[in-house]
Amino acid sequence: MGNLIKVLGKDLENCPHFFLDFENAQPTEAETAVWNQVSAVLEEAHGILAELQSYNGAGQEIREAIQNPGDLALQEKAWNAVCPLVAKLKRFYEFSLRLENALRSLLEALTSPPYAPMQHLEREQALAKQFAEILHFTLSFDELKMTNPAIQNDFSYYRRTISRNRLNNQQLEAENDVNNEMANRMSLFYAEATPMLKTLSNATTKFVSENKTLPIEDTTDCLSTMACVCRVMLETPEYRCRFTNTDTMLFCMRVMVGVIILYDHVHPVGAFAKTSKIDMKGCIKVLKEQPSNSVEGLLNALRYTTRHLNDDSTSKQIRALLQ
Repeated sequence: MGNLIKVLGKDLENCPHFFLDFENAQPTEAETAVWNQVSAVLEEAHGILAELQSYNGAGQEIREAIQNPGDLALQEKAWNAVCPLVAKLKRFYEFSLRLENALRSLLEALTSPPYAPMQHLEREQALAKQFAEILHFTLSFDELKMTNPAIQNDFSYYRRTISRNRLNNQQLEAENDVNNEMANRMSLFYAEATPMLKTLSNATTKFVSENKTLPIEDTTDCLSTMACVCRVMLETPEYRCRFTNTDTMLFCMRVMVGVIILYDHVHPVGAFAKTSKIDMKGCIKVLKEQPSNSVEGLLNALRYTTRHLNDDSTSKQIRALLQ
């Protein structure tokens, strides 16, 4: 294939030897149906990130309302400031459900017989690129969410106000958009430190459990292969220099971390065990060679959102690397 570049190197004998073209991969006819479906979801992703990045919250209005409970004008001002923000949070939550469906479609396409996962990634690079884009969006969203306490504060104030008014037999117009059931689901979503990653982890686990005829290795091999490919591209100068976009380095790092976390959630023994098909030492080393300000969030994701890091099967060396 024109966009498939074979990787040669003694240290890569146990690793899939191909380069995944994250910048230029285009769908073949066989990929088009799934690609179009996922593309419609990904088109929204940039707007969602931009909205989250500019999310300032209603902290000032909420503080004034709490400090002056008898001032109805301040209560109304805070409520009017919070409602459009909660509508925005609802859009983010609903997008996570569409992202979950898109991920499922990609997993079905990239693990279906008769091809092995590595053959799928080689043959269907446009779908692999979309899978990577979902992971990139997910880690970007969660990094922004984790550093913005206003999200939880605004939503908590909204729920408290609705509960108080319900006790007083008052129903506010905003409840038509975010009723109690929706508020409960949103609350569970935003209570997670990394809500989008949790959504994808749950979706991947569910995909494995529902497809009982599909060996779990087909899914985990798809993830470990992509982690390996990203590591190879990041640590090999000849392939790094093929990136035409300066953001592709960070894109690769985010994708690598994303598939490691999914692998760790889905695989029975996780990503850190000696039997794991992911070279965790190599992946962490690649991250640590980058400027700390660009990778600290990714290292934290490995520290705090994986399931098996603190298992007895994880070597002391790997734990030390992540300290």
